[in-house]
Amino acid sequence: MKLIITTLAARPELAGPMAEMPDTWPEFVLQDLVGWANFPRIAVEFPEYVLVATDSEGAVVARAYSVPFALDAAGRRELPPGGWDQALLWAFSDLRRERTPDTVSAIEITVAKGHLGKGISGRMVAALRENTARLGFQELVAPVRPNAKHLEASAPMEEYARRTRDEDGLPCDPWLRVHVRAGGVIEAVAPVSMTVSGSLAQWRSWTGLPFDVEGPVEVPGALVPVHCSVAHGYAAYAEPNVWVRHRV
Repeated sequence: MKLIITTLAARPELAGPMAEMPDTWPEFVLQDLVGWANFPRIAVEFPEYVLVATDSEGAVVARAYSVPFALDAAGRRELPPGGWDQALLWAFSDLRRERTPDTVSAIEITVAKGHLGKGISGRMVAALRENTARLGFQELVAPVRPNAKHLEASAPMEEYARRTRDEDGLPCDPWLRVHVRAGGVIEAVAPVSMTVSGSLAQWRSWTGLPFDVEGPVEVPGALVPVHCSVAHGYAAYAEPNVWVRHRV
């Protein structure tokens, strides 16, 4: 499939179509407050770090968001357990404080519905690596959301992330496998990469599930069970991601 991949800075007219591109994100994931407050700012304040892919007819078929931050700074220097949320917070804190970044973090790579399974995700990872190098950085990191983990919500992420296939030694998870094939190295689990909490009524509206039993609830699309507290009227979800490091 022919793709044209550019930065949003080069093609700002694609901001609307890119944002409206149909995707498969579960509704509850969009309720992460750090993401809700900061994700829309990426296209506005970091357009050089946003990639958009169009097909031969000009339709948007994939997007990739990334942000720069300073990892080699006091109190940091290691990829954080806060994963996705922390990468966003560091990036916008550093922007506000005019701190010079030294690392780029992927934030989202999404392929449009109807174009999954065509190898586009791997091409977007490669393009993000190339864009990171073009911008003068030596390292791209990614808090990866393994795309088959939801099928085994009760499995510990640390054990799941390290599983490999006998035939080639690559990760069993398809999305982790794409990153490793592109040159990435699995480094660590970020146990609280995203957090979503809400009332039981909110969780019912997000998922269509009753949320009427105390304890863990397996939710379609969730990588680990959601903790439901009927007695206190809320449910909370802490999503683990996997840090992958790419030298570019």
